[in-house]
Amino acid sequence: MPQHTNARRDHACLIVHGPDQPGLVAAVTALITRNNANIVTLDQYSDNPEGGAFFQRVVFHRPDLSAAIPEIEADLQNTLGPYGMSWQLTDQSVPKRMAILASTSDHCLLELLWRHRRGELNVTIPMVISNHTNTAEDVRSFGIPFFHIPSAGSDKAAAEAEIVKLLAGNVDFVVLARYMQILSDDFLTDVGVPVINIHHSFLPAFIGAGPYKKAKERGVKLIGATSHYVTRDLDEGPIIEQDVARVTHAMSAADLQARGAYVERAVLSRAVQWHAEDRVIRHGNHTIVFT
Repeated sequence: MPQHTNARRDHACLIVHGPDQPGLVAAVTALITRNNANIVTLDQYSDNPEGGAFFQRVVFHRPDLSAAIPEIEADLQNTLGPYGMSWQLTDQSVPKRMAILASTSDHCLLELLWRHRRGELNVTIPMVISNHTNTAEDVRSFGIPFFHIPSAGSDKAAAEAEIVKLLAGNVDFVVLARYMQILSDDFLTDVGVPVINIHHSFLPAFIGAGPYKKAKERGVKLIGATSHYVTRDLDEGPIIEQDVARVTHAMSAADLQARGAYVERAVLSRAVQWHAEDRVIRHGNHTIVFT
């Protein structure tokens, strides 16, 4: 069943990250208790209890949360500061603002719009931006604003500047729903929010155009998809989610591509949901995902 904002009212999510050491769990749970809150879920992970890194996600309920947040944040600073911990506190009733960039392929785009309409993604979608117009009518049928920004030729600077102008101050993260343009380092810096991408998992084996044709020619038995955060290193950012599906020799390249699109939709949807629910902690070039 869809989860609605009302179901998250007065629920906060606390992310804690830093050097592992004795007393962290006790300090966090005691803090939540003295702020008249009740823990709903608590997940934690240490990559090495002797000098490693500690990661924790806590969801708690606190009546009149919005009024209590400043006091809780001050308590967090005083409590976790001496431990050298980083922390992030979010009101779960406030959905993140997610912009979508797309090209001609519509399977990932429409999947996100459909899940959003069903209430499965705790986000708002202020805009969809595409370098083509073929999805405009579909997007607008969901009540989402559509912007067409062409990106032709080798110089993408003007198009990127126009996209940044639309995004600036209006979104909390961006999703590339098969947006078939390579983003520049300047764009990633200027947009200033996390960017999530999806692609087939043949990389780096089948680079360039026609990967499913190349996969068919090699007789692959597994196809898959990877969703990751975008960094300056192309397709090498921290991975959020992956999945695979089996294929057979009897399937054509078109069959492989259709199966791949199915996996891409599912993988990207899960990655977006987990990011929107603050379930993903970035640590270096990998992620801790509390699902």
